[in-house]
Order: sequence, then C-alpha cells, then structure tokens
Amino acid sequence: MKAFIAAAAALLTTAIANPLVQRKTGCCFHVTANGGPGGRVQQLDDGQNRIGQSGLKDGEYCTNSQGGLVDSNGKGCIFTPPTAQWQCDAGAKPTPGAYVDAAGVLTYNASTQFWTCPTGDNGGWNIYGRPLLGEPKCVPVKLLADGCNTPEPPAVVSPPSRPSQCPADLPKVYEFPHLIVPISQNEPSKSYGTSYNGTAGAGISSLFNFDIPESAKGKTCNVKFLFPQQRQLETSAYTFSQDDGGFTMAMLKSPATETTTYASAPKIQHDLGTFALTPSSAFDIASISCPAGEKLSVWLQAVGSSYIDFFQDFNPCPIGLYVIAQ
Repeated sequence: MKAFIAAAAALLTTAIANPLVQRKTGCCFHVTANGGPGGRVQQLDDGQNRIGQSGLKDGEYCTNSQGGLVDSNGKGCIFTPPTAQWQCDAGAKPTPGAYVDAAGVLTYNASTQFWTCPTGDNGGWNIYGRPLLGEPKCVPVKLLADGCNTPEPPAVVSPPSRPSQCPADLPKVYEFPHLIVPISQNEPSKSYGTSYNGTAGAGISSLFNFDIPESAKGKTCNVKFLFPQQRQLETSAYTFSQDDGGFTMAMLKSPATETTTYASAPKIQHDLGTFALTPSSAFDIASISCPAGEKLSVWLQAVGSSYIDFFQDFNPCPIGLYVIAQ
C-alpha cells in the first residue's frame, strides 16, 4: 500500500511539474530526410529538429487527436514564425494538418515540401516550411516516415471556438490555400518553393492557390482577408508595417506551381484593388462565380515600404486569405 501511494504521488508530482506536456494519442514514427545532408531527423534538447549533426538522438513523432504532431517528450511540433522553422516546443499547440501520406511522406496541409538550411553548428541543418530568404544554401527536402501511412488526408477538423471580437468567423465549409508561393522581384529567376506564410514587402510577394471543389458549381466564391490583432492569435503570429501605399491583390489567369518565380508568374486577370490593411479587420477582396473543379489564384503584393508576413492559420482567430462559397 505504501508503495502504491508513493508511486501515485510521484505521478502526481510529475503531472504538476509538467503541466504543458502534450498527450501522444495516435501513431508514432521516425523520420528520414531525402535531400540536403539526408539521414535521420534528430533533435536537440530544446526540441529543434535537425539533420546531419552528430551526437543527437533520433526524433520520434506522434499524431494527436487535433491533427498535429508531438515529439517523444510531449512537446508540440510547430512552424515558428516568422521563419517557419519546424521544431517542437514545450507548451506549444501543435500546428494542425499533419499526416503521413500513402507513400510514407510527411505532409502538412496537403504540402510535402520542406526546406533545410545549414546552421553552422557541428554540421547541422534546420528544417523549415519555406526557404530562408537570404540563405543561398537552403535546399528542398522530403521527410519520409517509417510508419503511420494513411491512404488519404484526415478530415479537416472544424476550427475551435474563437475568442470574442475576432474580425470574422469561418463557416463550417471554407477553402484554405493549398499552395502559397513566395516570389522575389529582386531575384526574378529564383524559385523559393512553397511556404506556410504569406509575405508581401521588401521585394517579396506571395501567390495563393485555392482548389475550388465541384460542389461549388453555381455558387459565388467570396475571397476574404482576415486580419486579427496579434493578441487574439493562439498558434500564429505576424510582422506588419504599412505606409500610405498599402497592399494590392489580383486574380491570376492561371494557378501558381511550386516552382513559380517572379519571372514566370501567371498574368493578372483581374486587379482586385489596393487595401489599407489594419489589424482587427476583415476585408472583402472579391466575389466571383466559383470556378468549380478548378484552381483560383490570388497575388498579394505590397506598395511602397509596406510589409506583412503572417502564418496562414484557421485557429483562433483565423488569419489570412480564404475563399468561401455561398
């Protein structure tokens, strides 16, 4: 009896000491990088995921009931703003949309593209959701899991309840961008691949692709930009400054691809106007007849010295570009 009480007390002490540890509720796997230095994805003690660095332990990742990943220490795996570095932090709510596809490739929100960039620390390379601007040695990488394959993506989890005073709530059915591609007018021939962030300013702009389902036939597609205050965000963040120029948006004649550059960007079909973006606001960008079964692509650019970089996220409060069919 004394032994049982001691064990229970030890468990209680552990729970109190680690109130921010996430529960591992699903399938667990290890990851191998295909690209860059290659090899097993390993971890520093602080949860940074790395490849190519000796002396580290292999990372183990488990799915949770919210469609995110936690590591073997119960830390939530996220893309940290503003660089979108993939790491697992104590107390962090895991970035949703993670699963292992039928081919065993780790996927986030329908994208299998990651990037790895050298750290200068014992041969280690960090992993990112998009390349680091100004770091020429970043290379694309795919992350291969040794288990937990699923034949199709998990169903999209409805957004959690939102704090009061969000600029707008998302309906049950909406379209999240399936591809975000940054391009640079300063490096017009360079392909930066995919991103989880929307960025506009300092020569960078972003292309957003939306896959419009067949069920939207005969409906109106409303393009909206949701921009909460920083304090209202739970799993996102942004950097923002604006001069008198604001930001422009345009509908493109054809969709972007993962390799689109500034020089190869699709032509503009409709200029949607200039917008003075202000936090705590929701903006109606455009309303068009839904191109059912096709892709809809929007180009976000900054004017003058305006700048925005945000992690597109549907969690409270939702932030970024969305398409709502009505």
